[in-house]
Amino acid sequence: MTTHTRRPRGSQGGGLLRPSLSPWVDLREPAAADTPGRLRAVFLGVSTVLLTDGETSVLTDGFFSRPSKLDLAFKRLVPNPARVRATLARFGISRLDAVFVVHSHFDHALDAPLVAELTGARLIGSESTHNIAAGQGLDRDRCDQVVLGEPMRFGSLTLTALSAEHSPGDIAPGVIGRPLRSGRAGDFKTGDCYSLHVAHPDGELLIHASANWVPGALDGHHADTVYLGVGTLGKQDGGFRSDYWHHLVERTGARRVVPIHWDDFTVSLDHPPRPLPRLVDDLGSTLDFLSGRAEDEGVDLALPVLGRRTDPFRT
Repeated sequence: MTTHTRRPRGSQGGGLLRPSLSPWVDLREPAAADTPGRLRAVFLGVSTVLLTDGETSVLTDGFFSRPSKLDLAFKRLVPNPARVRATLARFGISRLDAVFVVHSHFDHALDAPLVAELTGARLIGSESTHNIAAGQGLDRDRCDQVVLGEPMRFGSLTLTALSAEHSPGDIAPGVIGRPLRSGRAGDFKTGDCYSLHVAHPDGELLIHASANWVPGALDGHHADTVYLGVGTLGKQDGGFRSDYWHHLVERTGARRVVPIHWDDFTVSLDHPPRPLPRLVDDLGSTLDFLSGRAEDEGVDLALPVLGRRTDPFRT
């Protein structure tokens, strides 16, 4: 793959600790009116995305507790029920058909069983995710095991899980082999990792949380829009980024890219999302790269805004 290079416009912005989003304000997704039957997407931090058309509602991950850096360093992690309930209420989420967990790290799976319990949703994930659910007391009959490539129908939405690979530098590889009620961050092992393909009468999209790929895993699956995980992509070299774009955007035929999993997940959603610290990632460099490729190839690049209802198929 060819590595595209252009003059960065955003990577030097912000302070020493983290990049600034200010150079990218023109990329912010616009709000969309609620139109009966039309699919709407709502970014809720990390790779938590709500998809709803007013009749059917599906959520990926549902991570709302967002424990602080001190909690991560010194405490065993458990869901924060008050924070989860408050977040659901804040964003008007009372009923869900399904919660789909992309992998079992705490920043994806910690709250998913509680969210499923509170909203009446089916919990869909790997055996590792189901062991988190078992540890938290969610009834096993509320959990559905992922079968790769097998469509799951929920009202107007058809969900298909496809094989994925965690981004380079996975700090908690492996599986969770027994019920897990609480644990250190490293106890929440990756388990199986998925991309989620979603088909609706309005169009097709892909939610892909981890900045890596499995060659051929997405073959035969088109996506008008890709919700593209970019966590640690700013630390990868140009060849890796170009290959990632090729496999996730070019090969799916996507004409729209929405970056996700870029925000600091130790900061409460009571505050506006902010990029991960430069020590962990370089979002400015990632957005420089994405904006360059998007411009070259006529792809729309849109930066999601917390809680904003948007049209995932806007062109």
